[in-house]
Amino acid sequence: MSHPQLSDTTRYLRRLGFDAPPAPTLDTLRQLQWRHTAEFPFETLSTLLRQPVPIDLESVERKVFEEGRGGYCYELNQLFLALLQTLGFDARGITGRVVMNAPEDAWPARTHRLSLVTIDGVRYITDVGFGGMVPTAPLLLDSRDTQVTPHEPYRIETPADGYLLRANVAGEWRPMYLFDLQRQEDIDYTVGNWYVCNHPESPFMGRLMVARTGDGLRKTLNGNSYAVHRIGQESERRVIVDADELIDLLEQAFSLRVPPRELLRPALVGLLQG
Repeated sequence: MSHPQLSDTTRYLRRLGFDAPPAPTLDTLRQLQWRHTAEFPFETLSTLLRQPVPIDLESVERKVFEEGRGGYCYELNQLFLALLQTLGFDARGITGRVVMNAPEDAWPARTHRLSLVTIDGVRYITDVGFGGMVPTAPLLLDSRDTQVTPHEPYRIETPADGYLLRANVAGEWRPMYLFDLQRQEDIDYTVGNWYVCNHPESPFMGRLMVARTGDGLRKTLNGNSYAVHRIGQESERRVIVDADELIDLLEQAFSLRVPPRELLRPALVGLLQG
């Protein structure tokens, strides 16, 4: 089966700290996932501005590498899957339903993309596009045990309709997303992405969400609420009340090259006033 081809694998790998293509091993996958979540921020500036979000590989590469942006799951996990396949991993895309902060019996739209990777006959899920709770290590699909990552512990449960990912946050096992292993084609991602960046009921429309990991920490921006979560410590939180301060934060804390201020600033002012 043919896969979309990266235009510049060397550039991508250098951003992740590799001077040469690494072997497709579990250790490599662990390094790639951890470094990816630290290097390429999750961000929704496009949906804040109500702009279209193309998810073909060429467009995602341009946005991330040439425009200095990040992206959300349909972008970042598309990019990451292309890298894994280029390196020789047995990997394919799968999708799920986000249930974080939702009732236990919630069954929302299928709007999350991640990847399934098989190494030496063992199956893992890998995800670099789940915002402020993105796992920072691959997770064993067929284990029901608690799985340690560089950040929070996770576990995978098996409800009747597939799999449920949970994360241990402040001592509580909170649901993250439901997923299954159903085969996905480009049209499936296109439909899910269209909902995320166009439908009036999408939680992404007109909303600012940004996240990035670091050594023992997570940085998150939800609207004008900025937080630094350090493992084993109290979170540091502050509310941003000025649009220019928000822009400075995006550039400095998240290393984003933001859209032109004359375009972004009015949207941020509206966000702060809303």
